[in-house]
Amino acid sequence: MGRRAGLWGLAIIAAAAGALAAPATAGHAAVTGDDRARAAGAGPVAAQPAAGTPHFPAETPAVEQVRQLAECGGIMYAVGSFSVVEQDGRTYTRQNAFSFAATAPYAMTGWDPGVNGEVNTIAFRPGRCADAYLGGRFTRVGTAPAADLAEVSTAGSGTLVAGFAHSADGQVETLAAYAGHILAGGYFTRVNGSADDPYLASLNAVTGRDDGFLALRISGHYKYPKVSQNATRVYNQQISHGGTLDLIEGDFTSAGGLPRRQIFMLDLASRPRATVTGWTSPLFDGSRGYPPRGSYFNCSAKEPFYVKAAAWSPDDDVVYLADTGYRPWNDTTRLPARGLCDAAAAFTASPSHHVLKWINYTGCDSLYSVVADAHAVYFGGHERWSQNPDGCDKQGPGGIAAPGMEGLSPATGALLLNSSGAALYTRGRGLGADDMLLTAAGLWIASDNFDGTQTCGGTDGLAGICFLPYPPG
Repeated sequence: MGRRAGLWGLAIIAAAAGALAAPATAGHAAVTGDDRARAAGAGPVAAQPAAGTPHFPAETPAVEQVRQLAECGGIMYAVGSFSVVEQDGRTYTRQNAFSFAATAPYAMTGWDPGVNGEVNTIAFRPGRCADAYLGGRFTRVGTAPAADLAEVSTAGSGTLVAGFAHSADGQVETLAAYAGHILAGGYFTRVNGSADDPYLASLNAVTGRDDGFLALRISGHYKYPKVSQNATRVYNQQISHGGTLDLIEGDFTSAGGLPRRQIFMLDLASRPRATVTGWTSPLFDGSRGYPPRGSYFNCSAKEPFYVKAAAWSPDDDVVYLADTGYRPWNDTTRLPARGLCDAAAAFTASPSHHVLKWINYTGCDSLYSVVADAHAVYFGGHERWSQNPDGCDKQGPGGIAAPGMEGLSPATGALLLNSSGAALYTRGRGLGADDMLLTAAGLWIASDNFDGTQTCGGTDGLAGICFLPYPPG
């Protein structure tokens, strides 16, 4: 009966919010054989993780964290903030970047470029695995100077590719490859000698120089009563499976000359430059103001930027959002929850007709990552519950325990349950799963060892990386 109540509440919230999500007046790679195989798979990923994947020790002097995972040419690449990795009973010293085989027994490689600071992001050009693009907060790769941006060889231990310019005046948070461009976003206002495109720039994939493909003039930051200091920045991005659209998340109020907050969608196929589409919603852009006409579009004064990640459905028809934010700053006590704060949400992706499909509230816990296949939408964070609109920092009526990650129905947002009626997926909460990656083999989850966190699917010894494989054909 409790689960039915939770689903009923979920449906009511989605229907009510949908009325506010009418079209606004304004207006990571191409589909591959692997993508199609994923979409046609027999079911969602297994709840039991694979054994033998690399991981951090549960206890280390400082918190070790994987910030992003990538696969290229049968090799997995992990970047973040760490110094030691364990695999198959051996211990390896690795400075903020390492790689290993994508298939069992997941053997470590010798790749260790020696980046002297946190690496936030890694990207590859499609079909080109000889070099990786890295972004973060660092000043050197090995013995070579590199300011927050670098192209690094994947051969041997990995060395800086000198021909690609490598200087940003602020940290790089996200990199993605499109055609001959590297799309770089972050805190920077100048990159490789150019101040033309602060916060989000398109760089020539060979030279690293600004190639003019983006000219978005991103600006602004969030202002409302008692809001904490926040600055313009780009935080994350996701290129559609079709390869022609890009979702951009961050702290801004204008992009491409249009009012945009939290997230916007780029049309990469437009020429001569990428352009901002009409996709947006009053639920996060504030275009209709606050209730009764509008929505609660600003979250806690301590978390003004809350749309941390997004994902595309396999057919690119739906956008899923993973949100932090706690509660709306101007609705701090009432339940059920309102707005998009600390919630999973789904919106239709059409630039001309976009509506909210559903919202699933965690009950005031953050979500940081999301990815989707045809069978489930997988969210990661440090949440404790799912379907919990009637609780904040506690399990409300109908709420279901779902620590660390959740799998939701793409159609309704309902939590996927096992045969015992409990959440199908669980994970040690830690700081929160910072990245999720779907490959043809399954779901890779990037995490950390905060406070000794090391469990995934009830299995110990998986601090930092967990792999949930697809069931056999």
